[in-house]
Amino acid sequence: MDLLSHIKIVLVETSHSGNIGAVARAMKNMTITNLCLVKPKLFPCAEATARASGADDILARAIVYQSLSEAVADCQLVIGASARGRTISWPELTPRQCAEKVVLHEPHNKVAIVFGRENSGLKNHELDLCHFLLRIPCNDQYSSLNIAAAVQVVCYELFVATGVQAESLVGDKGEQPLASAEQMESFYQHLHQTIIDIGFMHPDKSKSIMRRLRRIYNRTLLDTKELDILRGILRMSQDHNKRHDV
Repeated sequence: MDLLSHIKIVLVETSHSGNIGAVARAMKNMTITNLCLVKPKLFPCAEATARASGADDILARAIVYQSLSEAVADCQLVIGASARGRTISWPELTPRQCAEKVVLHEPHNKVAIVFGRENSGLKNHELDLCHFLLRIPCNDQYSSLNIAAAVQVVCYELFVATGVQAESLVGDKGEQPLASAEQMESFYQHLHQTIIDIGFMHPDKSKSIMRRLRRIYNRTLLDTKELDILRGILRMSQDHNKRHDV
């Protein structure tokens, strides 16, 4: 069984085509084959092919998306890499912790590991789509890693984790699959509208509250049944509010 086939590496708005090729090479070194690109500046490109150094098959299969939400829509677990801290804290993982979670504990769920722009990384609204923040421990005085080097570190840990004995795998034993990113986004839109409808929140002041609510629900990794229950509660809240208005 290919223990890494459920993982996709996602690059957001990569500006240097050579980095795409270098990432493909890093992935192939560690037997990871699913590469997704969100609005790359230039792809396909001869420089990417040259830097891939034989990992042309990874580039040939790479899928280009117009938004991060589209790229991770089918994933149940989304992990965003970042070299800097954030005002609102995300649950954090090291590359080794990430590998243990993804390979040992989530082998049956689709996983996206997302890397941002070379100069500015991921934006907060993109991290809103992520369940965890991935931080690579390094020199505090010089913490900026080349994107291909960062991908190599993470892919190495993923590859090493596949060496664990098969009987040690402890995948999700629940009857219900985890909710996908697309399902979660639909839930967040429903939640946002509901708390406006019931008067809990003014539309102009919703951004910070919704970001914190996302942190709460992303930490729990909801399954589809749990999501159905919450959506039912939201529908009843909206119906009750409408009857009360009448």
